[in-house]
Amino acid sequence: MKHQNLIASCAKYLVLFAAMLGFLFPFALIIMNAFKSNAEIIDSPLALPTAFDLTNFGIAMKAMNYFECFINSLGITIISLIIIMLFSAMSAHFFVRNDTKASQFWFFLMVASMIIPFQSIMIPLVSVYGQQLGWIQANPRLTLIVMYIGFGTPLAVFIYHGFIKSVPKELEEAASIDGCNRWQIFFRIVMPILVPTSVTLGILNVLWIWNDFLLPVLILQNAGPKNLTLPIAIQMFKGTYTSDYEKFLPAFIMVILPILVVYLFAQKFIIQGVTQGAIK
Repeated sequence: MKHQNLIASCAKYLVLFAAMLGFLFPFALIIMNAFKSNAEIIDSPLALPTAFDLTNFGIAMKAMNYFECFINSLGITIISLIIIMLFSAMSAHFFVRNDTKASQFWFFLMVASMIIPFQSIMIPLVSVYGQQLGWIQANPRLTLIVMYIGFGTPLAVFIYHGFIKSVPKELEEAASIDGCNRWQIFFRIVMPILVPTSVTLGILNVLWIWNDFLLPVLILQNAGPKNLTLPIAIQMFKGTYTSDYEKFLPAFIMVILPILVVYLFAQKFIIQGVTQGAIK
């Protein structure tokens, strides 16, 4: 019996190890080729680089205007994240504590909007915000933030709504008796309780907004190089018939590295927050 358990355990770890190698292989391939020239990459993509020279990283950073694009991505992500989380928490709290048919209708309508495919509305959005309102031409980054808020709020409201239902209403009533108004109750009583869910939503929204390509390329493609985000900026190294791999691969690493560090340090909160917010 022990012999069979040992064999089963070894087989399980071998399968897991093989799966890990399968997931890590593409990243290892990118890192190895980031230090090579185009000729070396095409000639032997699986070979180790002859020298770990950072010249490609410096050239790519300067060509794509890395730091300015980094500031754009960071600003759009942080502003969108703060507004999504604040407004969503307030909306979810209102829906839960005002359990009327009107509140239920608006909550259902907001949650139902999540099933609408983005691809089906992206052209009308660009038409309305661009041709009719002129927002895309006037302030493309602000327009992008507004769209992120609109697309990110329904999921955040849904998760906050599930968590707030588990918060005892007596806590808020006790704070009201002690003299707290609605704003004080929300920010001093409710928001501290929502920290695990807020961390989870923060991680998920940061990963989504930072890595998003389709929506920024629709809004920012004609806004000039100073308004680009990082996922769009690295496309300058790819053409219709050729690709500058010796610059594209280092640029790709520099784009994913910040968000990868954030994810590695905060991944343990994702399942915890989703479980607390969606199941309770």
